[in-house]
Amino acid sequence: MKISKGTIIRTVCLLLALINITLETFGKRIIPISDEQVSEVISVIFTIVTSLTAAWKNNSFTEEAIKADEYLRELKEGADNGD
Repeated sequence: MKISKGTIIRTVCLLLALINITLETFGKRIIPISDEQVSEVISVIFTIVTSLTAAWKNNSFTEEAIKADEYLRELKEGADNGD
């Protein structure tokens, strides 16, 4: 079973965004920017982008889902080759 790099990267980014926004809520700043409004805007943008990306992409974690992704990829390649 092999989880794709994209799935891992999106999941890590989502976790970092969630940790960052949680810490920001409790007054702990991870992103070292002196202006509070800029920091909040960056946190919100980061959270929105990573959340949308994680939700949009197909993140296959189970062995069955990874096999299904491979099967779908094979079907698409066959369609592209005119089979």
